[in-house]
Parts: sequence; C-alpha cells; structure tokens
Amino acid sequence: MNESTPDTPPRIVVGVDGSPSSKRALAWGNYMTSMMGGVLEVATAWQNLPSWTGIADDWDPAAEAGAMLSECCDEVFGTTPPMDLRKTVRAGAATAVLLDVSAGARMLVLGSRGHGGFTGLLLGSVSAACAEHAPCPTLIIHGDGLPPVAAPGADRTAPVTETAR
Repeated sequence: MNESTPDTPPRIVVGVDGSPSSKRALAWGNYMTSMMGGVLEVATAWQNLPSWTGIADDWDPAAEAGAMLSECCDEVFGTTPPMDLRKTVRAGAATAVLLDVSAGARMLVLGSRGHGGFTGLLLGSVSAACAEHAPCPTLIIHGDGLPPVAAPGADRTAPVTETAR
C-alpha cells in the first residue's frame, strides 16, 4: 500500500519520460517536496514493443527505462540529489502506472507535454488523463519556468527568491 501512515512520510510523485517538460516537472516536484517535506518519488513506465517491430533479443526495456530515469535525475539534481529520493520503474501504460504509484501521495506532478506525437496540443494525453483521474491533487507544469532555488538549510518559512541557474 502506498498511503502515508504515521510511520511513513508523505510522498510527492513526479512522472518522468525523459522529455524537457518532465525534467521541469521533476525540478518543480523537488521544490514542492522541499517546501512541504516528505519523500520525492520519481516514476516512469515502460511497455514491451510488439514482436513484429524487430527489436533485439537482448533489449531490456526495464533497464533502459531505469537508465533514462537516472539520467534525468542526474541532469536535474547534479551531484546533490534529494536525500529522500525514490525511483520507481514499472511495466505498463504510463497513465495506469502513474495513477497506481500516486495512490496515497500528497501530490502528482507532471509536465504538460511528453514524447507524444501532437506537439501543438497544450496538454498531452497522459497529463490530461492523470489530471482527470488521479487519486491526489495533480500539478501540471506548463512553460519553461523553473522553480526558485532555496539554499540548503534555508528557513522554509521565509520567502524564496529566484536565482540564476
């Protein structure tokens, strides 16, 4: 069961697919976790391709998804990942996996657009479906803005100012 109990801290779940939008969502999810406390759980989904696509026999989609997730975390966090970072890689359709992983979470954070084919849309199909059906509040990150950066150990009750990256 994923729900928070007195023994488990609350979670903020971020869906990551390697897209620039999901990397911004990861930065915002980290910011939200630092402000509210708890655990940051980054999640991704993978699916087997049909056998007729001619994939190599040694292809490991779970390992590839895990490597992508680690690369995104490295890119967003550099050498200082959050202390309470969890990485979740699951088989299944992205929407179903994110809805399942976010059960009991404080919040689900997603980018507005992933790797889907209709780039002109304001909201991707996974983001739209999760926003409609998520078992927790859902934050959809639009645009190119990144969250403000708070210094380690900063007073979380004081206003946070934007800093250059």
